[in-house]
Amino acid sequence: MTTTATQGPPEHPARAPRGHASPGAALAVLPGVLREALAWTDAHRAHFTLPDDVLEPHTQVNATLKPLGELAQLGSTIRRATAPGTPEHELAGGLVAYAWEQVGAGELLLELLRAEPFAAYPYEIYAAFAGYGLRHEGFEALARPLTATRAWAHTEQHANRQLGLVNSERRVGAVGHTDAGAVLSRTWLGGLSEPWMFEGPSGYALTHTVFHLTDWGRMPDRVPGKIDGYLRTWLPAWADGCLESGQWDLTGELLAVAASLPGPPPEPLLDAVWPVLADVQHPSGCVPETGPPVRDAATPDPYPFIDCYHSTLVTAFAAALALRSLRRAGEAVPGRERRTA
Repeated sequence: MTTTATQGPPEHPARAPRGHASPGAALAVLPGVLREALAWTDAHRAHFTLPDDVLEPHTQVNATLKPLGELAQLGSTIRRATAPGTPEHELAGGLVAYAWEQVGAGELLLELLRAEPFAAYPYEIYAAFAGYGLRHEGFEALARPLTATRAWAHTEQHANRQLGLVNSERRVGAVGHTDAGAVLSRTWLGGLSEPWMFEGPSGYALTHTVFHLTDWGRMPDRVPGKIDGYLRTWLPAWADGCLESGQWDLTGELLAVAASLPGPPPEPLLDAVWPVLADVQHPSGCVPETGPPVRDAATPDPYPFIDCYHSTLVTAFAAALALRSLRRAGEAVPGRERRTA
């Protein structure tokens, strides 16, 4: 995504809320949003299937392994955030199982690591499964000496990406190659950047900083107090700008951030924004990344898969976190790091 969240609105945007939100508006729409987004993802799981030539140099990682890794990461998070026995919990677990099957229970990731020992993405994809409890002994045996090299410790990356690698190491059980706090201080968010400098790339850097810091919403109390206060102050304005400009994917990520904060959830923000995103969601369950939404229910696939799979997954992920956060509001014990199993 290269467009900014502050550009002019699209031709027929959804109406961004500017008045007082109705209390409970988020809870009224969230179960349906989550259910429909997961159903669409499950119905399109064949689009996540890896091609036979996935290990060949010419294969596009961003069109093959990246979507599958996102399915594993967000699917596993949704399963952890939903109640056992519910359809959403079972469906999310089935999607993760499908992704694990696609990587040959880790064997394909081992082959990738052998072929590209200098690349971080096989390790990061593996970490999504490892954090869920799916492991491959051979992969970890090879990864241990590789992650102890000087080259690994000095891989040149943007700070938020480096924070993601630190979180991957934590998930796999490896010794972190650097201090997460020092990396956080170098991110756009960690520096408490001027809020009016927010735009698309910095927005995604911000959301992923929070995802890596909290292990995708599992540990909200890892968010430092100053960052928590900064986000609670400015998330409403940023979300409003994203709604105005039709940036639905980034809106979903900001909503996931709002549901990953320590303490009580920012209910006025959730109540204001979730009904708008619910209105953008197509009757089939998918959500476009950007632009005017298609509302014709007679069109089963209104957008190309590549233009809606991520925003639909993100919407499901954010909805699961928001439902958990709203339902557990007030249950946190002060002074303790909250975890979700």
